[in-house]
Amino acid sequence: MTEPMRITPREVYQKLKSGTTLLVCAYDDEATFRQMQLQGGISLKEFKSRLISLSKDQEIVFYCG
Repeated sequence: MTEPMRITPREVYQKLKSGTTLLVCAYDDEATFRQMQLQGGISLKEFKSRLISLSKDQEIVFYCG
């Protein structure tokens, strides 16, 4: 397993703009997700539902408050 990498908010923003990364809120609770949602971010529930369709080399950024 690869060690998680930390990146800056600016780097995440650039990757989101270019469409190369998926931004996922790490909170399992939907109410918390709605409070903490960042532009372009998806809920953990949505991420789990999309897992099967993601490519193995898809970059994923998890965030929490």
